Amino acid sequence: MSEQRTSIEIIAPTVEEAVERGAAELGLPRSALEVEILDEGGKGLFGLGTRQARVRLSLRAGPSREGEPASRPVPANVAAPSEAEEADDALRVASEIVLELLERMGVEARVGATWGEADGPDESRPLLLDVRGSDLSILIGRKGETLQALQYVTRLIVAKELGHPEGVVIDVEGYRERRERQLRQLARRMASQAVDSGRTMTLEPMSPAERRIIHIELRDHQDVRTESVGEGDRRKVTIIPRTPSSD
Repeated sequence: MSEQRTSIEIIAPTVEEAVERGAAELGLPRSALEVEILDEGGKGLFGLGTRQARVRLSLRAGPSREGEPASRPVPANVAAPSEAEEADDALRVASEIVLELLERMGVEARVGATWGEADGPDESRPLLLDVRGSDLSILIGRKGETLQALQYVTRLIVAKELGHPEGVVIDVEGYRERRERQLRQLARRMASQAVDSGRTMTLEPMSPAERRIIHIELRDHQDVRTESVGEGDRRKVTIIPRTPSSD
């Protein structure tokens, strides 16, 4: 990964609370994070009201595994790894990273790794990690928020270990598969309502990945089209009936 590391910013009433929220969101101990205080918070303008604290959290740079150097030169008489070997190495590294993160969280589970199918000719294959075990709801969280945080952190570490980014997708006990099936059913049902009523249907706010599922499910629908509206966490999909003038 480049020197400019990906980071997140957290806003909370105090610096301490912001750091705790960020660490909880990422599923990492505070010792694994570097904290940059952007605003300590305090009283608002002219002493009226209060101003929230704001911090930036980044993964703390650490030594390579087993004390090895970050990179080792390849002897001239040793052939470069093949594409298949590199793919297998990426699967191994990703699964080991997730297992280590789960161990730090005190969670016992099994991790399977495989390559998925690309969505299109210009898309790369996703690296799929399937986490299985007993009572892993703690890894999913409200609306999959904890799972998203785990996936986010895993992508950062995988990119650092491999030296390039990979499209890592983590599923826990089939949650993503079930959620995708529910979203596809929701998309078709709301599309039917939009056609029958002749009115635009607006869905609840969703993550970019979930909005993408809705868009893909309805992109070939003859009677409706979809658009994303709103900002940030409140961004949502609208399903709009087609009219002769909208084509």
